[in-house]
Amino acid sequence: MDDNFIQGHVADGFEAVRDVFAANLSENSEAGAGFCVLKDGEYLVDLVGGTKDRRQSEPWQADTLIPVFSTTKAVSALVIAWLCEQDRLNYNLTVASLWPDFAQHGKGDVTIAQALSHQAGLSGITEPMEPADWFDWEGMCARLAAQKPIWEPGSTSGYHPVTYGFLAGEIARLADAKGRSLGTILREEICQPENIDFFIGTPESEHGRCADLHKPREMSDLGEINAATKAAFFEKWSSPGGRGTPAWRMAEFAGANGHGTAKAITRLMQLALDGHIGDTQYLSEFTLYELSRQRFSGDNLVLPFDLTLAAGLMINRPNHFYGPNESTLGHSGWGGSCTFADSVAGISCAYVMNKQSNVLIGDPRPLRLIEALYECL
Repeated sequence: MDDNFIQGHVADGFEAVRDVFAANLSENSEAGAGFCVLKDGEYLVDLVGGTKDRRQSEPWQADTLIPVFSTTKAVSALVIAWLCEQDRLNYNLTVASLWPDFAQHGKGDVTIAQALSHQAGLSGITEPMEPADWFDWEGMCARLAAQKPIWEPGSTSGYHPVTYGFLAGEIARLADAKGRSLGTILREEICQPENIDFFIGTPESEHGRCADLHKPREMSDLGEINAATKAAFFEKWSSPGGRGTPAWRMAEFAGANGHGTAKAITRLMQLALDGHIGDTQYLSEFTLYELSRQRFSGDNLVLPFDLTLAAGLMINRPNHFYGPNESTLGHSGWGGSCTFADSVAGISCAYVMNKQSNVLIGDPRPLRLIEALYECL
């Protein structure tokens, strides 16, 4: 452990990645962070460093948990893919075939693939409510089912920052043979068997190792504000209240509050690479194809980017947020976290941190690490 509390290792030839990781900490762009890269069963990079508490005195440990906000969406997409593998779901099914109430106001033809690629027209809640209402799962699902879409479903894509998790979560619950929540399916079917340290719905017993968040001082630039953007980000009820409280950590916001380590997310993203975690195959080649193929590409109605979207994952074009290869699948989270799986390079990767920036996607800290990584490969 050094002055920046850096722990872990890099493989021979990847020392430059460690240097960039240390520089991020030394230059005060970080408080605490983790970065991990896995290839062919070998951790090319497995680093943590900095501090986990607001006073910046307690070292970040290998098992420190941090909420990764929308990076959670990548994990939720993998759970949906697992349900497809179990023949409980098909991406071409309509949401309403599982959830009849969802058909209200012309949403009856919205497919699961469209819902996961942010095409359902439900980027946020349009009718007034309280931020605490997000903690009422049944109530929120009823609101989404009853809401008139903000745009014609399937006509374009607009990012669903929080509502995505309720759409994916309710689809998962209704499809699962046992009626389990998405977070419970993840825990029982993947994380517990593989000893992976990631939670959607973090038990109170784990809260003691959660890092404190350092919020950004400035708001993100969301470009032109329209009705879809306003519902997604600018209403007083656009996101759940109580961020960082025990109730918030324990809640299942399947698109917004997963907690884990960089190593855990890197292991989970092996599923998007080849369908395996270690020696166990979870997804077939066909399911992986259905998960990863393009569902939408173009201007996003909510975010100021062109985005290419698969069924819950971002495809690495045209922006190259996740290295040079355009087939790479990934996702990013508010504040800077990100994860990706690059089948060309054969790697999965994740970056987590607790000092949040206002960069929506493409935070310079992971971009520096990713650039150094590819120079070493």
